[in-house]
Amino acid sequence: MTPSVNMDIHPDVSAHFDPATNTISYIVKDPASDHCAIIDSVMDIDYAAGRITYDHADLLIEEVRTRGLTLDWIIETHVHADHLSAAPYIQDRLGGQIGIGAEIVTVQETFGKIFNEGTEFQRDGSQFDRLFRDGDTYAVGQMECITMHTPGHTPACMTHIIGDAAFVGDTLFMPDGGSARADFPGGDAGVLYDSIQRILALPGAMRLFMCHDYGPGGRDIAWETTVAAEKADNIHVGDGTTRAAFIKMRTERDASLAVPSLILPSLQVNMRAGEVPTDDAGHPVLKIPVNGI
Repeated sequence: MTPSVNMDIHPDVSAHFDPATNTISYIVKDPASDHCAIIDSVMDIDYAAGRITYDHADLLIEEVRTRGLTLDWIIETHVHADHLSAAPYIQDRLGGQIGIGAEIVTVQETFGKIFNEGTEFQRDGSQFDRLFRDGDTYAVGQMECITMHTPGHTPACMTHIIGDAAFVGDTLFMPDGGSARADFPGGDAGVLYDSIQRILALPGAMRLFMCHDYGPGGRDIAWETTVAAEKADNIHVGDGTTRAAFIKMRTERDASLAVPSLILPSLQVNMRAGEVPTDDAGHPVLKIPVNGI
């Protein structure tokens, strides 16, 4: 079922591209107030050196403060496998609630086993302030925001619809980039196709904002398109691509893709709402499961 949306609300969207992970983070402002949300923040990591910094998050924080905004929400569209969330770092400095899809519990259960997490690791999503289900709403200032469950890339993927803007996470890329992979644990190419069709059933003028872009063919990095453009030109699902054809393409393509370079630290941190796990002495540590993924 496609949610009823209000295309008359036009939120101000400020995009911040992180070249180290090809991630786009967003500050989304209510046009009728000084309230905002941050979507898909990034915490910097030098994996080889085992060093974490916050340069990208600090840029978001600086903009929110400079513009005199109040942060209501820190949204994760899903449990990212290619970058680490800075949600708790931002929350500590600006406030706001951290939200993610309710199926985070499925992700936590799956990867809790892979990383051999102990009983102290809660698998109930309690690390987050709010777990969203399909059709839930929340407010950023006076704007009503709607959540749409769009799994397939991961079980917990959500599209967040805010006025005439929708933030699709990794479910879709720009038309010349196609779609997300579906071969991670809990992923499913057929389910991903169905989720994409829900997004494409939104109004054609709906602005779509990507979580990643890699500049296919050497073009400039881009992150905003429309439902109409995706329906017409997306190389994986545009122009009436059938479910069977998509599953075949996605399965064959996924088999050729390398594992994301930051998947091991990302999953451990992001399933904890951006908190770095610690050892018994309280020191931050990351595990490397061998042949686990």
